[in-house]
Amino acid sequence: MQRLTIDTDYLRERLANLLAIPSPTGYTDSIVRHVCQEIEKLGLGYELTRRGVIRAILPGYEKRPARALVSHLDTLGAQVMQLKDNGRLELVSIGHWSARFAEGARATIFSDKGAYRGSILPLKASGHRFNEEVDTAPIGWPHVELRVDAMSRDKRDLQRLGIDVGDIVAIDPGPEFLDNGYIVSRHLDNKAGTAAMMAALKAMVEEGEKPPVDIHWLFTIAEEVGVGASAALTHDVAAIVSVDNGTTAPGQNSDEFGVTLAMADQTGPFDFHLTQKLAKLCKDNDIRYQKDVFRHYRSDSASAVVAGHDVRAALITFGVDASHGYERIHMHALRSLAELMTAYVGSPVEITRDVHEIKKGLGGFTRQPMSAADVDGILEEVEHLVEEEVNQSAGGV
Repeated sequence: MQRLTIDTDYLRERLANLLAIPSPTGYTDSIVRHVCQEIEKLGLGYELTRRGVIRAILPGYEKRPARALVSHLDTLGAQVMQLKDNGRLELVSIGHWSARFAEGARATIFSDKGAYRGSILPLKASGHRFNEEVDTAPIGWPHVELRVDAMSRDKRDLQRLGIDVGDIVAIDPGPEFLDNGYIVSRHLDNKAGTAAMMAALKAMVEEGEKPPVDIHWLFTIAEEVGVGASAALTHDVAAIVSVDNGTTAPGQNSDEFGVTLAMADQTGPFDFHLTQKLAKLCKDNDIRYQKDVFRHYRSDSASAVVAGHDVRAALITFGVDASHGYERIHMHALRSLAELMTAYVGSPVEITRDVHEIKKGLGGFTRQPMSAADVDGILEEVEHLVEEEVNQSAGGV
């Protein structure tokens, strides 16, 4: 199957709706409910884990080895660390992000007595009071506080409001969709990836053609704190492709246009054969792409592998400028990602040995090129592998 046409209006609408739902790690029930309802609208069922990881299966001609596409619904945020004597809140971050980008943010505090609005400010916020000290104040979470927009002059006022240590704080995204295709917002990581997955799923459902194997569409709820897809996979899954943000910054090769294929993150290289397959699908389907290596990055795929799942893992991304800060992306990258997903989901199986979790002998085992001659003959080798396994059950990357 070639890439399918993506409904970019639907993609944009899904992203706008997702951004409107607060979902810092640990406070994801509402966004889980929303995504489940959208999956139902597309005519698919779903399963939920105890804590809310979503699994929707698009049936294929064969049940296994299944392929999984995964995005995370949780975002960065903060948590109340201490009720301060001045009636403000000391915070600790949820996920890894700098307090530099928290300063000035509008936020919502979720307490036992309801939600309150507030602003995150540096300890020395008034230029009229502190003059140049405002510019020399240190950066860090101990050097900011949350001013609650309610009568909170001291710690006792905060307690009367029902605010307590551990309460979740959601940061306003402040989205802006520009006519030229740029999108500026917090939390594009990874609500943009989720929107692209939903658009790809919509295209597959409307096409109506079965993929070669079952496709598991997974939406996780704790990627920002390292849990990711560690407990999201069934034994049917042989390959997982994460959909997340790429890093457009000095020294990186990511781009805000097209697909950025991650060759490695901080846990090591991604699967050679799966990544090569994705690159070939981009070439064959005229999808712009580039490759990058992420040194300070961990994805759902990495979490699954570290947790002990013996799956082929890859990461496809949309380039994000100022990731984990005031983020910016372009619709071209999201559309390209969704197109690649449809091409991958519908692509024929190749490594048929992957139908087995464990198999004796070298029959059908993959081979990586070791010389120029090997590179020239790689296609012939793949054909030979397929021929060896022709009598076995269908499956693959």
